[in-house]
Amino acid sequence: MAMHRQEPQARYDRYCDEIELQVRQLRDVVTSGADLTATVPTCPDWSLEHLVRHTGGALRWVELNVRTRSKEEVPEEEVPLYDGPEVKGDPAALDAWLAETGEMLVATLREAGPKAPVWSWGWEQTAGFWARRMTHELVVHRADATLTAGLPYEVAPDIAADAIDEWLEIVEFVQRTMPHDEAAELRGPGRSIHLHATDASADLNAEWLVELTEDVVRWRRGHEKATVALRGPLTEVLLAFYRRLPLDGGELEVLGERGLLDFWLKRATFG
Repeated sequence: MAMHRQEPQARYDRYCDEIELQVRQLRDVVTSGADLTATVPTCPDWSLEHLVRHTGGALRWVELNVRTRSKEEVPEEEVPLYDGPEVKGDPAALDAWLAETGEMLVATLREAGPKAPVWSWGWEQTAGFWARRMTHELVVHRADATLTAGLPYEVAPDIAADAIDEWLEIVEFVQRTMPHDEAAELRGPGRSIHLHATDASADLNAEWLVELTEDVVRWRRGHEKATVALRGPLTEVLLAFYRRLPLDGGELEVLGERGLLDFWLKRATFG
């Protein structure tokens, strides 16, 4: 079943389960023999180890925010072992830290429940917001790590589709609350983007229309004609939309005004 149709508790449980899985899969990259000093192509300022420490630190930061039911943002320096193990270049130490991190976060989220009030930077001040956000933080940064290590990457269709939903919600939220000149350039009359996953089940409805109106960016699920369309397997559409895969990569196909899609990807950035 598509996640947006599930009851809140069922969605929340799904996120907690997925966080467990994503952490385990990220640990598999760490212990695969991959070069921890390798540059991450999609985050070129980071090495693979830096990426893993960043991701684990974000999980620990969220865990402390949720556990303490914070009413304002907890400073990173207050998070125990936020930067990871003291010894660098040690896959075993990094793996153990990640394992503990994942266990801590999932236990805290399950204890809190989806409606627990917690500070967030977003449109919802609950533990449910953070369960979803950390699921997709892991989905995208595990892709970064996996691509760096040259390993195959897969993600469940319902999670991949929800990651696209969430990213569009973030763009929509930023447009409403944190306007800036470059983001404003996304808007204009008569421009739209269609995303079409060619391998998804009908029940998932893995198609999106993004309308770049004069006032706001709007989106909805569904099959509709647009100025430009991005078609391909769902995982590849997800990675391309997050700028983790080039538009010419894999089985992707761009139909229509490619310049508009390039324009969007350049300005709607995250992570």
